[in-house]
Amino acid sequence: MTTTATTAPANPDNTAVATQPIGYWSTATSKTVLQYIQSAMARLDITQPHWWVINHVNDSDEGLTRDELRVRLGVFVDNGQEMVGRAADGLLARGWLTADATGRLRLTDTGQEARGRIKERVDGLRAEIHEGIPDEEYVIALSVLQRMIRNVEAKAAQA
Repeated sequence: MTTTATTAPANPDNTAVATQPIGYWSTATSKTVLQYIQSAMARLDITQPHWWVINHVNDSDEGLTRDELRVRLGVFVDNGQEMVGRAADGLLARGWLTADATGRLRLTDTGQEARGRIKERVDGLRAEIHEGIPDEEYVIALSVLQRMIRNVEAKAAQA
């Protein structure tokens, strides 16, 4: 795993931390966490788009078409429309998905079994990443980041 050159101090001085740039720390966090997750998933021979497709198809009673998947998931990754299609192709080739005559994708029994195994690892990853962070602090952190996004979007709309 690659980490950032400057990591967060274990016991930060709030005054010093309050003046640090959010762009740096949000980017450093994103890169570090995504690299960790992607590395763990690679050991399972899957990608995050595979996992997203598996879950969205699983959560749909009637299955999903490729176009529905692209609309739902394409916003999460650069080149998302193409990435989602490739993930679906890979899952079809593995026999984890099947497509009916109308193109609706559904999980096979093998896909359901794989989903269960992967979910155990994903739950473990979440626990590792969140170690020592109570849910209340996590909610506060996300709420602050979401508020920053709203602030910037509001200012950009005024410009």
